[in-house]
Amino acid sequence: MSALRTREEQYQSCLEARDEHGLQTLGLMSSHSWLQDPKHLVFVLSRYKFVSKMFSGLHKVLEVGCADAFGTRIVCAEVRSLTAVDFDPVFIDDIQNRKKSLHRSLETRLHDILEGPLAEDFDGVFSLDVLEHIGRDKEDLFIRNMALSLHAGGVLIIGTPSASSQVHASPESRKGHVNCKDAGELRDLLAKYFANVFVFSMNDEVVHTGFYPMAHYFFALCCAPRR
Repeated sequence: MSALRTREEQYQSCLEARDEHGLQTLGLMSSHSWLQDPKHLVFVLSRYKFVSKMFSGLHKVLEVGCADAFGTRIVCAEVRSLTAVDFDPVFIDDIQNRKKSLHRSLETRLHDILEGPLAEDFDGVFSLDVLEHIGRDKEDLFIRNMALSLHAGGVLIIGTPSASSQVHASPESRKGHVNCKDAGELRDLLAKYFANVFVFSMNDEVVHTGFYPMAHYFFALCCAPRR
């Protein structure tokens, strides 16, 4: 029990949470965003909120390319269980070093989706800000292995910057963005593996159905994986 007392009683729980759980920390990537461009962290968390609402109530969810999994906790709060994978051991180690801040339903694994699908089937799979880092020669393998990680009624969500947004991207971002697409290209790729593909626009924190060429970001909601 903290010896300190807040002047307004309702805030005493902040001290109690600190004493019980410690102050929570940002992850490796989210900390960098907070230092370099804090508003970008708001945009990223908004993307996770969209996924959390679309997947609310699902029992078994997979995230591909979780990085430091800071935003993943938002989705954890809405689903029964979540497995988050990344191909970079640096990020998986960072997550494990922050175990106290992980949600109880979250499991993390080192896995490269380009090497194969997950062994079990999931109700939902999502991947945010990863497709643009996958070369066009491997994009079909990337999507196919995620589709194969779903059961027959599963849903995939892909989030990726639009091609038209790249003129505004920082030099650091553009280094890794080797495969940004327009809405038609994104839909055509995903339609090879899903019977239904719905593409939404996003600007800052707002998801909408507006004019695709003016969208900074795309969400593709994909249903009915083709077998």
